[in-house]
Amino acid sequence: MEENKQKTQGKVINRVIEDEMKQSYLDYSMSVIIGRALPDVRDGLKPVHRRILFAMHNLAMFHNKPFKKSARIVGEVLGKYHPHGDIAVYDSLVRMVQPFSLRYPLINGQGNFGSVDGDSAAAMRYSEARLNKLSEEMLKDIEKQTVKFTPNFDNSLKEPSVLPSKFPNLLVNGSSGIAVGMATNIPPHNITEICNGVIEVINNKDIEIENLFKIIQGPDFPTAGIICGRKSILDTYKQGRGKIIVRGKAEIEENKGKQSIIIKEIPYMVNKAGMVEATADLVRDKKIRGITGIRDESDREGMRVVIELSRDANPDVVLNLLYKHTRLQVTFGVIMLALVNNVPKILNLKELITEFIKHRQVIVRKRTEYGLKQAQERDHILQGLIIALNNIDSVIKQIKESKTVEEAKNTLIANYKLTEPQSKAILEMRLQKLASLEQEKIKKEHEELLKLIQQLKAILADENKILQIIKDELIEIKQKYGDERRTSIIDQEYEAFEEEELVKPEDDVITISHAGYIKRLPASLYRQQKRGGKGSKAASTREEDFIEEIFIANTHDYILFFTNKGKLHWIKVYQLPEAGRQAKGSAISNLLHLEQNEKITAFVPIKEFKQGYLFMATKKGVVKKTELTLFSNPRKGGITAVNIRQEDELINVVHTTGNDEIILATKNGQAVRFKETDIRAIGRQGAGVRGARLKKGDEVINLVKADDTKTLLTVTENGYGKRSAVKDYRLISRGGSGVRNIICSERNGKVVSVKSITDSDDIMLISRNGITIRIPAKGIRVIGRNTQGLRLINLNQGDEVVAAAKIVKEDNGDNNSAET
Repeated sequence: MEENKQKTQGKVINRVIEDEMKQSYLDYSMSVIIGRALPDVRDGLKPVHRRILFAMHNLAMFHNKPFKKSARIVGEVLGKYHPHGDIAVYDSLVRMVQPFSLRYPLINGQGNFGSVDGDSAAAMRYSEARLNKLSEEMLKDIEKQTVKFTPNFDNSLKEPSVLPSKFPNLLVNGSSGIAVGMATNIPPHNITEICNGVIEVINNKDIEIENLFKIIQGPDFPTAGIICGRKSILDTYKQGRGKIIVRGKAEIEENKGKQSIIIKEIPYMVNKAGMVEATADLVRDKKIRGITGIRDESDREGMRVVIELSRDANPDVVLNLLYKHTRLQVTFGVIMLALVNNVPKILNLKELITEFIKHRQVIVRKRTEYGLKQAQERDHILQGLIIALNNIDSVIKQIKESKTVEEAKNTLIANYKLTEPQSKAILEMRLQKLASLEQEKIKKEHEELLKLIQQLKAILADENKILQIIKDELIEIKQKYGDERRTSIIDQEYEAFEEEELVKPEDDVITISHAGYIKRLPASLYRQQKRGGKGSKAASTREEDFIEEIFIANTHDYILFFTNKGKLHWIKVYQLPEAGRQAKGSAISNLLHLEQNEKITAFVPIKEFKQGYLFMATKKGVVKKTELTLFSNPRKGGITAVNIRQEDELINVVHTTGNDEIILATKNGQAVRFKETDIRAIGRQGAGVRGARLKKGDEVINLVKADDTKTLLTVTENGYGKRSAVKDYRLISRGGSGVRNIICSERNGKVVSVKSITDSDDIMLISRNGITIRIPAKGIRVIGRNTQGLRLINLNQGDEVVAAAKIVKEDNGDNNSAET
């Protein structure tokens, strides 16, 4: 019992696990590369496709025979050649049926085999299939020992390692697949162009790809479309890999004064329904404007997707936006990778054609050798029959005198110097062959056979004749199956365009609320009014929110957003969400790529990055001045505007001329006024210099430009505040402690906000408990700097003011508004 147990356990081999993992993964990788994912350069098929076609050939499912259930084919393939999942086999069969997947489908299907909208095929028990006539050209001569047969998975049957393939299917129908560490993506081509290209390479082995490119113009996709640029195609053909821009075909139609974009063709492998749905999402999200409706009118006659435009929309702009943001334009990445002698290799166009020619040379030679062998065997038999017919009387007599068949056979061999096959054929010859006409037929057949043998030997002796046969067969394929090119090619290379080039320059009204919501709407929506009018409502906000900033900017202008961590983000005005007057807009944080705990603390509208500076201040009293031109290269994730030291943060940024004066106001009621020229301009990566000398526990609340025509509003946490004339703040040097701005007594508390305002402004105070009060600036008396101020808001016990903001002047009661 113990002995048997040891035998069943087998031999245990100790191996380092790293070596075992490496070898096992390598074996798996090669299995995927050779046995699944990559096509053979000779017939352009992966094993599963080759097995499907071979199984259908064995089942005699030819183009002129009745259809059979797909389940029957899948079962045949699974049981005999492909021990994998039935879904994998059926999906491969379905793809060979779909006219939008293969330029020249290899299988003729009956039933539902899916659609360009991404619909799935019917279950295999419902659909039927048979070979297409073209695929029979791939299988022709397979029974003539033209290709190598290998054992199937259980060694019970033989299957072909490659198909004879009279045409270069790899280029005609293309292929795609992902292996381990490599992938292939070969586009389909027009069969007429490919056949002409192969013939040209046969005629001129030294032909350059540039000259070959004049014959094979480029890929020819089953869904048609347009390829942008010939240079990218030529580069791809030369290198064996590259990128080709493919876009759908669209036309602009006009009906009753309204224009529509009609999409009639889409790029290869694009899901039409998905493309339409994605377009609708872009319209809903305001990324593409000017579209009022989308409907799919495609039917059996062809594809037709109608995109209706508003009357004021520019159809060329909308179409270009569709090309940029949807799959109406795609980049087809070409990697012409195939198996050459079971080794994956990237090949250029000429190398692919050359490998096919080599394959066909082998096939034609083996087919000729097979035919020669068959002809010689038949000739040998006919020679024996002719000998017998020439000596028919004696032959019959000797056969009659023989006691057994074996004796008769040996007698004929001995007396007439025949071989065993010849004597056997004589014995099996029917008496009808003795008729004179039948004898003549045998002699004529022998004469023709001798000519055939001579022709076949001549072919085998001359490689040029083999090449001529290949050319003749390609001409025949071209004449039978050739058609017109579907995909058109334009000379203009695609150049990525900026959306800004498609946006019409116009003035927009930008509104930013205190809670951080932003939007834009055309300034033309605001009607011009006479003095004393009620104005127009600029935005609708929540009860606890209000419009803090409103200004006019061109759609091509920038808005620079600065965060507390010293980062700068750019947004073009046209990229801001366009919304109606009643909408509150979108949160600024949703438009920018902000990090955790990062918030917007300042923004600056900029028309051009030419003159001026950006002046920045942090709560620790650090200031920095940098030339505006250094911020002219936007990056998606933002850039560092100032290096913020630990436990510090950026509080405000202003756009200066270089000759302005600055006021830094602190929490403990100090104000430092100095000239901007006291600060030397430094680069973006600089950390800045001291702007104000702060006492322990103090910090900068705000940075404002000193304007002697305005007043400085200071608000404290206990609800007190005052206005002081800006001209009362004396000028000192940068880095000083400054002068008193307000007395931070126990009654007042610390300063929470400092604003530069005029009599026409309104002020909003917000408390920690959410209490807000709006007061006109002119209602706050202008008093001296070194005072405590007066009460601005009555607070409940335990509450305090946390912020104060300047509100956009309103003209119509409770609503925030702007008048233009």
